[in-house]
Amino acid sequence: MNNTFCRYFYYALTITAALNLTSCSTTPEREITTLQKPKEIPPPIPIEPLPVIKPTLPQAVTTPLSITQNVRTFVQKMVSKHHFNEQDLTQLLQSAVIKEDILKRIASPSEGLPWHKYRKIFMTESRIESGVKFWRENAAALASVSEQTGVAPEIIVAIIGVETGYGKNMGNHRVLDALATLAFAYPPRSPFFTGELENFLLLCREENMNPREPLGSYAGAMGYPQFMPSSFRALAKDFEHDGHRDIWKNPRDAIASVANYFEKNGWQRGQGVAVRATAIGNQYKSILNKDLKPNSTLAELNRVNVSAVENVSANANVKLVALEQLDGDELWLGLTNFYVITRYNHSPLYAMAAYQLSQEIKQRR
Repeated sequence: MNNTFCRYFYYALTITAALNLTSCSTTPEREITTLQKPKEIPPPIPIEPLPVIKPTLPQAVTTPLSITQNVRTFVQKMVSKHHFNEQDLTQLLQSAVIKEDILKRIASPSEGLPWHKYRKIFMTESRIESGVKFWRENAAALASVSEQTGVAPEIIVAIIGVETGYGKNMGNHRVLDALATLAFAYPPRSPFFTGELENFLLLCREENMNPREPLGSYAGAMGYPQFMPSSFRALAKDFEHDGHRDIWKNPRDAIASVANYFEKNGWQRGQGVAVRATAIGNQYKSILNKDLKPNSTLAELNRVNVSAVENVSANANVKLVALEQLDGDELWLGLTNFYVITRYNHSPLYAMAAYQLSQEIKQRR
């Protein structure tokens, strides 16, 4: 081995030792790593995606409204009586659709259920708790309106709870479609709903609303209190005094509107709604009928072995109400205020559900 080679070999060993000592230092300035060139990765084998299976939902059956003679007659009435533009109104009605689900629902309302089933729809924990919350959030408006009208705040709260669950379910049908369907495709109640369609078009003009936009129930009822258009025009109130009767978004306008409805229908300030009754035998069935007015006296009821569980004035007019339970009839005496509630919905089941809900909410508040 020559001297030159030995000298280079020594230098190489010295440099290698120095590098090894540097790499073992506990405080390196920066570690520099030289990355190797990655190996070639073959492309993935293409996998055909699995088809996405979506559940098949039943589609609502709708039919465009035909401009029949009845529709043309209605348009001419709106033109001559209320000065609507014939072409614009015809185009508006052509945008409406006849909805089969509305026709099915109007033929089988929930008021046809027996009381023991009907009651369960409305007397739920969530509805009661929501009623307490709604009362708390709108206490000032309820107190003010109740003082002005005499209508008990718990009744106002219960009505809004029964109707829409405090605004959670105001309906998802266009009011235009609902009223057009029932006015022109449901002969049994065509006159009534034709009148409501007329009022709806008028209220849209009065409130500067696009008639294609408002949503409501399958029967065309609207907002927190589910007012029909004729009730809206006659009884809706502007609690905020802002120039709009907004029963869709403003619960205070809705509260004032419900109270005004009851006041105008004869609500008696400070009076009760209904009291429990008992009967011996079945003679009471002879005086049951569909008339909801309180037109019986306690003396007349005593003759068929019916008596009130609570004190009722001997001069008071009452209505005997029999509600179907699984083990027989549940008997109540409806007072004048009970009858007033039936003006909101012409059903003793509805009135009793609203009354019992009001009492639960009041008790828990």
